[in-house]
Amino acid sequence: MTYSLRIADLPSDERPRERLMAIGSRNLATAELIAILLGTGQGKGKLSAVGLGQYILNQLGQHQRDPLAVLRDIGVHELTEIHGIGPAKATTILAAVELGKRVFQSKPPDLAVIETPQAAADALSHDLMWQAQERFAVLLLDVKHRLLGTQVITIGSATETIAHPRDIFREVLKSGATRVIIAHNHPSGTVEPSSEDINLTRQLLQGAQFLSLPILDHIILGNGNHLSLRTTTSLWEEYPQTE
Repeated sequence: MTYSLRIADLPSDERPRERLMAIGSRNLATAELIAILLGTGQGKGKLSAVGLGQYILNQLGQHQRDPLAVLRDIGVHELTEIHGIGPAKATTILAAVELGKRVFQSKPPDLAVIETPQAAADALSHDLMWQAQERFAVLLLDVKHRLLGTQVITIGSATETIAHPRDIFREVLKSGATRVIIAHNHPSGTVEPSSEDINLTRQLLQGAQFLSLPILDHIILGNGNHLSLRTTTSLWEEYPQTE
């Protein structure tokens, strides 16, 4: 697609709105999605809305930063500093970003059954997924793996948090839960476990065996991604949990 063209000059099947209706929003380029929010470009003879959308992404992506990561936390002042973006366009973009966050972070209903790492990540995303500080949390479950609630145990810095097994088990025992999934986030977005993550999981699995309080998984979340330590390590084979 040639971004310097006006949208009205494009064939109807190449215009962002028509393409969204035909093939769905998932298949549109990010610049096209922004173009739909903008509605118009910079006026006659200048960039189309799609071209302006691409220009915004280019501006946000300076210094080798992910433009979507920048857009997630940007404010009105920063957006309006981009040529061609006034308060109306800026607030429209920010409203769409916030709505996307809320949809992604929406919690499942109470007593939802948590049977997969994806379901656990969905239940924890509101507390962990987009946080700028590292947090450690637990999913509290009953014997049938139904969700009783979530609890953030500790909040750390942008790079680390301190979660002691004593504090974790205290909160779980107080809640009356009989099963638990532990989780924390990596603000960097990289969900690969560190050696500290592995060591803490090992300690918790050992403690869970002693307390007869099964830990079903340890989920790491960040930037829309998640990783299950149960499915990617051998820790649960080393320290079997009674489920």
